[in-house]
Amino acid sequence: HYGQSDIFNDVMDVMNMVFTAVFTVEMVLKLIAFKPKICVAKKERWLGYFSDAWNTFDSLIVIGSIVDVVLSEAESSEDSARISITFFRLFRVMRLVKLLSRGEGIRTLLWTFIKSFQALPYVALLIAMLFFIYAVIGMQVFGKVAMRDNTQINRNNNFQTFPQAVLLLFRCATGEAWQDIMLACLPGKRCDAESDFNIGEEFTCGSYFAIPYFITFYMLCAFLIINLFVAVIMDNFDYLTRDWSILGPHHLDEFKRIWSEYDPEAKGRIKHLDVVTLLRRIQPPLGFGKLCPHRVACKRLVAMNMPLNSDGTVMFNATLFALVRTALKIKTEGNLEQANEELRAVIKKIWKKTSMKLLDQVVPPAGDDEVTVGKFYATFLIQDYFRKFKKRKEQGLVGKYPGKNSTVALQVIGLFISYISLTDPH
Repeated sequence: HYGQSDIFNDVMDVMNMVFTAVFTVEMVLKLIAFKPKICVAKKERWLGYFSDAWNTFDSLIVIGSIVDVVLSEAESSEDSARISITFFRLFRVMRLVKLLSRGEGIRTLLWTFIKSFQALPYVALLIAMLFFIYAVIGMQVFGKVAMRDNTQINRNNNFQTFPQAVLLLFRCATGEAWQDIMLACLPGKRCDAESDFNIGEEFTCGSYFAIPYFITFYMLCAFLIINLFVAVIMDNFDYLTRDWSILGPHHLDEFKRIWSEYDPEAKGRIKHLDVVTLLRRIQPPLGFGKLCPHRVACKRLVAMNMPLNSDGTVMFNATLFALVRTALKIKTEGNLEQANEELRAVIKKIWKKTSMKLLDQVVPPAGDDEVTVGKFYATFLIQDYFRKFKKRKEQGLVGKYPGKNSTVALQVIGLFISYISLTDPH
């Protein structure tokens, strides 16, 4: 601020250097971990540090902050004002934007702001049309009013040119003294010296049309156009927050963010043992939620029956497709292999350019020897129930609680039937 003490300047400079050093170390560590860029499958697609937009933004902040520190030291050491560092000091403020990448609520607000821009151009076009029409009308009706410094129609506010008319209307749209401008355009005003008025008609410019002209313009701007902006933003915010049972693009962002924690090298696959933990961290409808018990989550994975690679990993595309398919109940009833074949036929018909490799990855073709996550977790649950049943038998509790024993037995039988249905194509 103006007139700050030397001690305050020194403290701010030290804090600036400390934060710059911390952000620089963070960027260097991320570059070492993720590498600057990695080519994937000989395609023009690069993964790594700069694949994340937030990392790119962080790197710009770090570079700008380093330049700010260097120029600040050079200016203070040489005692010269030849180098302007005002621009680079903006990077100090931009560090606060990093907070947008933290927290679910802030990300939701940011996503709302971004999605609103898709509809705002149409609102902006409507506003431009409104300003254009009213500016042209104002030039025709009030363009001859003389510019006088002691009135609202002066060299800064007038209707004599189109740009000036638009600027004047913009001022009226904000509500600043629009009534005074309207009164300055009423009949009986002095005409401009360069206008084509006759002798004796020097005070005949202006019109009573100014009353409906300015009132309608202000009402349209204040009660219609501005509310359209608010409506677009509120509609997007309501869409993102109203009902989490409706799948949306923001669910994909959440899935990618949590998946990247289990797949830091962006290989597109994670261990099958991490799948249940991953899906319990993702909120419904896409995931299971943290309140979902581990055993219930395993049962849902049995029903999803995602393909399992030979190295014990599960693919990103297969996991996401299975989650969306389960959430929307797409071909999930009846025989699994028949449902898969019907779904493959639908995908081939609608998305003809889908590669067979990707199709086989998300919806595996019929086969007797395929290994799936469903079979693994069905085996895991059967073994878990059997161990519990055996433990209860050893403790002599099998005959004491027949209802509970029957429930456990039925659960084991149900899982065994599910396992048989997954392994037997017929």
